[in-house]
Parts: sequence; structure tokens; C-alpha cells
Amino acid sequence: MKKLTTLLAAYFVGIGATWAADIVVVVHSGAQAPTREQVADVYLGKSRAYTPLDQVEAAPIRAEFYRKATGRDLAQVKMVWARLVFTGKGLPPKESAGAAAVKKAVAADPKAIGYIDKADVDTSVKAALTLD
Repeated sequence: MKKLTTLLAAYFVGIGATWAADIVVVVHSGAQAPTREQVADVYLGKSRAYTPLDQVEAAPIRAEFYRKATGRDLAQVKMVWARLVFTGKGLPPKESAGAAAVKKAVAADPKAIGYIDKADVDTSVKAALTLD
């Protein structure tokens, strides 16, 4: 049983590592593509150039996105947003339930920005930045 558990854990870690390799920041098709620094600033509440959208907290892509885009883990990002909310300087990104919801919201709002798996990108949004 222990061997099976170890094999399953290794399998799921491998899937997560492969899946998370291609995260794409998406914006409205008419919006200017942000730089990596601009994306980090938006998602850490330092800039209001875009309206950020998050995936749900339980989604593996969320932790990987923050690690790649900001260099911080989810606990550190939560602390940043807690401080901003407490001081009245901002509200955290609105959560969207998956790639389809992110694309729909970004396609409808020229100021919106989100992140999805590269495989989910279509013509409804602009792939602005690939995080690796």
C-alpha cells in the first residue's frame, strides 16, 4: 500500500509540473500587452492599470502563477492583500471559476487581466505573456 501511495503521489506531482509549465496572462483583444513587472504590480496591488482576475484558491494554477509572476507564494500574497484591505488601499482580485470564466470576463472588459493554461487560449482573448 505504501508503494502505491508513493507511486500515485509521484504521478500527480509529475502531472502538476507538466501542466503548470505553460501559464499565459490574457488580456482583452484590444488591450496592450503588459510586461512581467506590470503583471506583478497589478496582482500585488501596486498598480491599477488592469482589473485582475484570479482563479479559485484551490486551483493549482493559482499558486504556480503567483510563484512565476511575483516570486511569492500564496501565503505571502495573502499577507500583501490583507494589509491593503485593512488599510483601505485595495481589494484583492475577484475569483473566477476556471479558464472559461476568466476568458469570458477578460473578453468583456478592456481593463481586465487574468491567467489561464496555454491550452485554453482562444481568439476571444489576447495571450499577452507566457510565464515560464
